[in-house]
This record gives sequence, structure tokens and C-alpha cells, in this order.
Amino acid sequence: MATTIQLKETTKDKLDKMKLYRQETYNDVLERLIEDVSDLNLKTREELETAIKEIESGKWVSLEKLAKELGF
Repeated sequence: MATTIQLKETTKDKLDKMKLYRQETYNDVLERLIEDVSDLNLKTREELETAIKEIESGKWVSLEKLAKELGF
């Protein structure tokens, strides 16, 4: 079922710039963006879980120690 939505002109312009090809529909652009965000959220969650496990197991370095090691 198709529907109409109202967009600010600036939003429409941004969507136009995000098209991979001239004839790509706004629906395709929006679906691609939603998929990208969903993938990012999943990836981010996985990275956070890994980081938490590393911290809990003692695999971390303080900012001060890292800066000293890098010569800052």
C-alpha cells in the first residue's frame, strides 16, 4: 500500500543527494538508510558487548598510560 508523506524541501534535497542512481525511488533510498542504521545498531551492540567483556577481564589501558606510551 503506497502512501504520501510530507517532507521539508531540505529533507527532499538531502534524499535526492543520497540516491545511488537518478531513477532510484525515495522508498529505495529510505529502505537502504533504515537497513544501514539497523546494521550499525547490531554492529555497535556487538562491539559494546565485546568491549565490556574485555574491560571485565582486565584487557584495558588507561588514557594516561596510553598517552605516555605514545609519547603525548
